[in-house]
Amino acid sequence: MTDLAHNGVSRRAVLKGGLTALAAGPLLAACGVNTSGSGGAGSVSFLSTQFSPVEERQKYEATLKKFAGDISVAYNPVDTGVFNTTLKSQLSAGKVEVGIAGGLHGDLVPFASQLEDLSSLMNDLSSAGYSNDLKELAKLGTDVPRYIPWIQATYVLAINKKALAWLPSGADVNKLTYDQYLEWAKAAKAANGKPVFGIPAGPKGLHHRFYQGFLLPSFTGGQVTTFRNADAVTAWTYMRDLWANTNPASTNYDFMQEPLANGEVMVAWDHVARLINAVKDKPDDWQMVPAPSGPKGRGYLLIVGGMAVPQGSPAKDKAFQLIKALSKPEAQIETLKSNAFFPVVKADIGNDLPGGVALEAKAVKAQEEASDALLALPPVGLGDKDPQVSQLFKNCFQEICLNNADVKTTLDRQGAELAKIMDSLNVPCWPPDPKAAQCKVA
Repeated sequence: MTDLAHNGVSRRAVLKGGLTALAAGPLLAACGVNTSGSGGAGSVSFLSTQFSPVEERQKYEATLKKFAGDISVAYNPVDTGVFNTTLKSQLSAGKVEVGIAGGLHGDLVPFASQLEDLSSLMNDLSSAGYSNDLKELAKLGTDVPRYIPWIQATYVLAINKKALAWLPSGADVNKLTYDQYLEWAKAAKAANGKPVFGIPAGPKGLHHRFYQGFLLPSFTGGQVTTFRNADAVTAWTYMRDLWANTNPASTNYDFMQEPLANGEVMVAWDHVARLINAVKDKPDDWQMVPAPSGPKGRGYLLIVGGMAVPQGSPAKDKAFQLIKALSKPEAQIETLKSNAFFPVVKADIGNDLPGGVALEAKAVKAQEEASDALLALPPVGLGDKDPQVSQLFKNCFQEICLNNADVKTTLDRQGAELAKIMDSLNVPCWPPDPKAAQCKVA
């Protein structure tokens, strides 16, 4: 098993491959392919944990139509649990139907030994310009590449420029601290007579990623090992104060682009793909900036996705061809423009980026290059326990912020549940937690 910290991989260089070339004109191509959820004879079944919302799926299917040539693709986005169950059942039965398994790094870790050796494919793509960091991650802890890097993304702040009027004196919006962020939220609430900051705390919102990859790393330097320590108490006490100055309707928000666009919220944190629609029509009215920093650094979550081929796939050759096609700079640029996921290959993404995407690109680059950047990964190696672990972080928000429960008591109780899960899994730690063969809650 591998991750950024445990194999000498730089914590601040992974995104650079797709963000350094911004000058030349874009490369565009088009060809046709039929995509559907069911596919047909001879089609490549592309099982994925990404682009599951209807609009995101439609946009990515359009990308497939442009770049898959004459390969028929059945694109099937599912949640992590279905992804795990499907692959496990097919692999154990020796009846593999999935041609490509597309998921985040952590989604693919449990299947490392059952994925094809993609050394030949990586050699064919040697000129693509994958960073050494991404190539190391792609090995999933083995000696050979088990996936080809596919997409990468993170989370940033989207700001209606009108909200800059309430920014604390002396604060640099591109280098905010969490204290300044809270002070800003309070000032904005006072000026508007109601809170205008927001987080995606709805039923399908990704607010657990904020706690996992931003809040706790920034305050505690970890994610799992520090889940219930004194610094975590400070972090969640802060979160309760921030929530008191956050639009309470945030518990209904799955995507922050909607309340941002309609003016219910003026400042919000979310995944880049879930902010883009708010700013695309009038980019001059918006600014996007890195997340704040805390006592331990500027924690930020890096999302890395890969395309793997399960051993025994009936469509191995076509899967290899499709992966090559989706690894071309043209296809990567198209994914950036349509779904706001950043290239993993060297790509001249040009000056004609949609305005919102250009704003995000600037914020993403500033975040990962910050001098105090502290990189975090989503949970790695949890398999079907991943939803349970994410729920524990959500439980802390529910109890501490919504129910006003005692912070330490809540963290002790939820931490005990997390400890049971981690002890049963016996998996190594992932960034930003320190290297350990078995990750445990302290």
